[in-house]
Amino acid sequence: MKSDSPQIRYERFDPDRHSVEALTELLHQAYRRNAEAGLHFVATKQSKETTRERALEGPTLLALFGDQIVGTVTYRPANVTDGTPWYDRPDVASFGQFAVDPDWQGQGIGARLLDFCFEQAEIEGVAELALDTAEPATQLRAHYEKLGFRFIERTRWESVNYASVILSKRLR
Repeated sequence: MKSDSPQIRYERFDPDRHSVEALTELLHQAYRRNAEAGLHFVATKQSKETTRERALEGPTLLALFGDQIVGTVTYRPANVTDGTPWYDRPDVASFGQFAVDPDWQGQGIGARLLDFCFEQAEIEGVAELALDTAEPATQLRAHYEKLGFRFIERTRWESVNYASVILSKRLR
């Protein structure tokens, strides 16, 4: 099933060409462990309509093995990154709806998807690239911290059952 990542190709999401249902299923599958741990990320239960809406908030990149979607990330430009004091800054972009199929993790797919976000942020000229995640998700937080993201603030989103943290990385 797994092969070297050169067999993975990357394409921009196009709702007329790519299956929103398959993208939604990938998100549910990738976030399933979080749901089993009691952390109800939006991606654990979102509808295909929510997936489509979120994927169109900014450029979305898909990692594909044949026709199978094995990874995704959505870059959110600064003008759509909002909802907290940090996110409301005009020089802060963010990313979300970030997932890699559990069977494909550890293949460098997630790193390539994040590189896409850094490339988009460079094109946009923002100073910071941010994300939010569950405060109790210590492994996720530690992973992002290893990548150079730092804690900025706590927030509470109505759509989830946990406190969230905003992490950000300086780009310039």
